[in-house]
Amino acid sequence: MKILLVGEYRENKLLDVTYDLIGFADKLEADKVMLAVGYEEDIPKFDGKLYLADANTLGEYNPSAHKQLVLDVVKKENPDLIVFIHSSFGWDLAPRVATSLKATQFTEVIDYKENSFIVPSCNSKLRRDLKSKTDKTVITIQAGAFTPIDEPSGSPEVENISGDTASNVNFVAYEEAEAKGLDLTKAEIIVTAGRGVGKKDNIPIIQALADKLGGELGASRPVADNAWVDQSHQVGTTGQTVSPKLYIACGVSGAIQHLAGMKKSEFIVAVNTDKDAPINEVADILVVADVLQFVPALTSKLS
Repeated sequence: MKILLVGEYRENKLLDVTYDLIGFADKLEADKVMLAVGYEEDIPKFDGKLYLADANTLGEYNPSAHKQLVLDVVKKENPDLIVFIHSSFGWDLAPRVATSLKATQFTEVIDYKENSFIVPSCNSKLRRDLKSKTDKTVITIQAGAFTPIDEPSGSPEVENISGDTASNVNFVAYEEAEAKGLDLTKAEIIVTAGRGVGKKDNIPIIQALADKLGGELGASRPVADNAWVDQSHQVGTTGQTVSPKLYIACGVSGAIQHLAGMKKSEFIVAVNTDKDAPINEVADILVVADVLQFVPALTSKLS
């Protein structure tokens, strides 16, 4: 199997999430080729072939030009899969490529098992196993789902390519989203409430621990979706990406989207009755206990 990986640059820098593409290819034990519109002074580290177009000429995102570059490389390399990150870049470009190739597209892939692509459904409460019926398949992968275990290494064989800069869509600039409510990215300590806290009436128990530690209250997506706390407390790829010195996950199962938003925390404590919950894979300390019993006891001891 051969995979074409489409890397991302933003504001003159290669995005770290590009290495998730390499992690995905390694999981499938596939031959990998990468295409990126970026800069020669900052190329991805991996062993394989890199088709590199100049972002100074084409721009970091030009829908028409970037789509044609992908199609040109597909024609040269004949890959089985064309893979993007599930980002605004991937959301926009992947369907353009899939339509041109008349290929199946799978969105937000979080795993690959037994020749099937696994994607979330029903607000991530269920998962579907999908198989493609076309020769080529275009997919986007969820950030954080295939992060490589090892540090990036290697030196690709670089082939410089160019494309037509004409487009009916012009990229103007990146614009930061307006900050609303709580900014968790600046917090050094975050205590997060997950679905395991049971109900809205139990949120003050988690808030009390956060207050005692001088930290902020975080929340998993189900907690925010159920309006147990304000959406500004949500941690994850659909909320805020955080890296505090201490992260305490209380009753958080650890969906891929949540892990991607907090796994760079310096020290992680997970409190969960399920010793096999995904959050435990990134935790430095695992407390197998009932959140509603352990958290009040810990808060009391800190007093």
